[in-house]
Amino acid sequence: MVLPGGEPIPTRPATGGAGPARSRERFLQGEPVETGVRASILHSWQRCGSLGLSPDQDDLPFRDDFDPDGHIVRAAAPVLDRLQYRFAGSPMNISVADASGTVLLRRFGEASPARALPAIQRVPGFVFAEGVAGTNGIGLALAERRLIRVYGAEHFAERSQGSACRALPVRDLLSGRIEGVLCFGYPRSAEDPALATVIIKAAEAIERRLLGQSSARGRALLRAYLEAGATAAGLPRGVAVEQLALELHPRDRSVLVGNAAELISRGDGATTDVQLSDGRRVTLVGRPVTSASGVAGIAVEAILPGLPRLDSLAPANSLGASRQAGAPPGLCAALADVPGVGPSRGRHAAPVAEHGSDAASPGQPRVDGSGPGGAVAGGGGETDHRPGAPPPARGLVLVGEPDVGTYALAARRRLELLSEVSTRIGTTLDIRRTAEELAETAVPRLADFVVVDLPEAVLRGEESADAGGDLRRTVVHGIRDGLSFRPVGKRVDYGPTAPQLRCLREGRAVLVPDLRAAAGWLAQDPEHPGQLLGQVHSLIAVPLLARGVVLGVAGFYRGQDSPPFGDDDRDLAQELASRAALSIDNARRYTRERTMVLALQRSLLPHGLPDQSAVDVAHRYLPAESDVGGDWYDIVPLSGTRVGLFVGDVVGHGMLSAATMGQLRTAARSFAELDFPPDDVLTHLDNLVRRLDREDLTSGDSGIIGATCLYAIYDPTSRQCTMARAGHPPPAVVHPGGAVSFPELPAGPPLGLGGLPFEATEIHLPEGSRLMLYTDGLIEDRRRDVDVVLDQLREVLGQAERTPEETCQAVLDTVAPAHPCDDIALLVARTHALDPDRIATWELPADPALVSEVRAAAVRQLGVWGLDEAAFAAELVISELVTNAVRHGAGPIRVRLVHDRALICEVSDASNTAPHLRRAAGTDEGGRGLFLVAQLSRNWGTRYLPQGKVIWAECGLAGV
Repeated sequence: MVLPGGEPIPTRPATGGAGPARSRERFLQGEPVETGVRASILHSWQRCGSLGLSPDQDDLPFRDDFDPDGHIVRAAAPVLDRLQYRFAGSPMNISVADASGTVLLRRFGEASPARALPAIQRVPGFVFAEGVAGTNGIGLALAERRLIRVYGAEHFAERSQGSACRALPVRDLLSGRIEGVLCFGYPRSAEDPALATVIIKAAEAIERRLLGQSSARGRALLRAYLEAGATAAGLPRGVAVEQLALELHPRDRSVLVGNAAELISRGDGATTDVQLSDGRRVTLVGRPVTSASGVAGIAVEAILPGLPRLDSLAPANSLGASRQAGAPPGLCAALADVPGVGPSRGRHAAPVAEHGSDAASPGQPRVDGSGPGGAVAGGGGETDHRPGAPPPARGLVLVGEPDVGTYALAARRRLELLSEVSTRIGTTLDIRRTAEELAETAVPRLADFVVVDLPEAVLRGEESADAGGDLRRTVVHGIRDGLSFRPVGKRVDYGPTAPQLRCLREGRAVLVPDLRAAAGWLAQDPEHPGQLLGQVHSLIAVPLLARGVVLGVAGFYRGQDSPPFGDDDRDLAQELASRAALSIDNARRYTRERTMVLALQRSLLPHGLPDQSAVDVAHRYLPAESDVGGDWYDIVPLSGTRVGLFVGDVVGHGMLSAATMGQLRTAARSFAELDFPPDDVLTHLDNLVRRLDREDLTSGDSGIIGATCLYAIYDPTSRQCTMARAGHPPPAVVHPGGAVSFPELPAGPPLGLGGLPFEATEIHLPEGSRLMLYTDGLIEDRRRDVDVVLDQLREVLGQAERTPEETCQAVLDTVAPAHPCDDIALLVARTHALDPDRIATWELPADPALVSEVRAAAVRQLGVWGLDEAAFAAELVISELVTNAVRHGAGPIRVRLVHDRALICEVSDASNTAPHLRRAAGTDEGGRGLFLVAQLSRNWGTRYLPQGKVIWAECGLAGV
């Protein structure tokens, strides 16, 4: 089977394994495909493969924001209704998509089977662009910009292998822009060659209806241009601008159309050169035209130098004999039923439509351009003056009246400015920066100077009770500096008749075309009116309102060299301010919530340093720029002069993470004060996080994925540090000589995962060592390599001896990211060692007769230390603890006295039996020993050893 245009289309697999099905199979397997499939289909497959599309993909993007009453829908709906009637009872699926491939309308020949189709084949809104749906009728018609046919295995997707389709672009014939695609889908067994004629006629009917939505004056100017080109002698051969511009970037096309609109608005035959993004030049020429009814306008042509002759762009027989000389056949055909334009000449003649190239007779211009928003001209580099070089080709870009062009140009610029608002305003959640983006967007395209005043409460993230009476100058931005506006940060008090307060009262923009005529309020204006009026002359005051909240006021000013503002400018300023106000309100809400979460976070962190002599400690908490997380730290004094150091990180950000951090820190401190070793503390925290996960899932909230934690216990009596971590970065150790190391601790799983035990490691820290614990926000950043950051950290820590405070600051200044994406918690501890002379130890067997000897030795040691006043209480405590160890424990028994901030009495034995404080009855002979210990000491407790336990008590010292 051969379609018009000469390209064969196999309708079924050929013998010997040839045909589209076999070619597609070979292509998907990565084998070269040279025969058995049309070039356009193969090229489409290759594009799909380069995009990484899968033939098994069943889902497509869905858009619910398409316009159900757009001009293409209004033009196509009646035509599709007639087609549905014609194909009633058949398995035909008729659809119309817009220029992006989004299906807008669907009609079915059989209603009941259509209900069984998947949603992507029966519901408008799904996108069938080639880049997301693979090779299909709609997508390929947009890519090839011509009538196409896709049959069976030529489809890229598996779901479409049993189908066939024909699709044809639908154009706006005044601009040449593709407005949409008409597509017929049907089972491949229902193939009918007559469908080519039907779809061409249906597309022409839609295009006539589209043209009927344009103005009669515009159609008259277009006809005058066509007739002038058809009779002019010696003009270079023309070529369709849209046909030459397929490879242009949309930005280049928009630039060409914008420059064409400017030429029309000037109203003369001016010429301008347009530089494209790839370095090529296109010359735009304005040609005055006058319609038969006297309408005067400008036709803008694009001169495209150095293009090949048209003979190489289209076959010699691609011209239909019925074409009108000098006019594109599609345009003439579309104008058939439009009064005062001309008869139809068959725009969708099969040879031209299927091949996609149009030509004109030698010596006559070819016109088929692109209008606003569509594809336009593309150049071919410098003009070639060599003998035999092709002459410059020209094509129509735009036709219009100067006055209409002026308004259209202004409207275009307004639309361009509004389209930039979504990308230029609200890029951050910072209130001041968002206000600055509003000013930067408006200057100089709308105003010469912009000032923004926001209430102090709004800047704090709150709602203002009196927006007009609490304004602060937030932004001053203009085309130059030095104007007499009140500087940023100053309070601004507008008088009761000022336009700024009036716009706040009325809730709409207030236009003052001539400031000099507004003497009634100028005397109350705080902007130094005498000086300011010599520099600006026109004002638009716009309230910043969003969701019923008054956020402030924006003032747009124009200088002496600019025309005064008009009503259109006021509407544009109102629209700009409304969109900016939503972004400012989003930033305000974020600021309020972030302030609340940050306050909660800081309230849950330690507020001071506990009394202990084991380490000198400094700490920092730095919240992320975007949100507050769950990073935390803690310092816990432990028995025996030891100290526990925590650093942890709860996964996630926001209020939930901060609250969870508070629960985790409280639990960690409780487990630490029970004198559990680091690995046991992490085990208990792991159980806690898993329980919190289950509770959140039960309540319907999203569960906490987990948390990380590092816990270290330092003992100044032995200079040993025991550490364990749960998925947390290892600490940094700085030895007194400046050597920096990162101890290899068993990583352990993050908290909340469970299943694996945690392991503790013990290292020796000489006196004066610095131990730095930190969260991953310090070293992990998308823009930096972790190894490089660790090298920077090693270099900073290895420099001259610093205090913990100086170390914290140096690390944050040098290593921390400039714009942290995650919280940073930092804890630096410099170790001390307890003087051995302040420690006394005795070991004895479990013999009651030795209790008095130990008691006497302890009293003598207290005398050596000068603690005679504490001897009575210490003697009783030691006596009771040693007696309990002898009676209820197992030998050997070890007694230790530690002279620190308090007098610490410790008795250890080899038994794991834990003592319990109880109230003895009056008739009991014993049970009062621990009660006496609790009364004579300010704190007491038990901690367990790998073999046995330690019972300890702290006795206060006078003056300590």
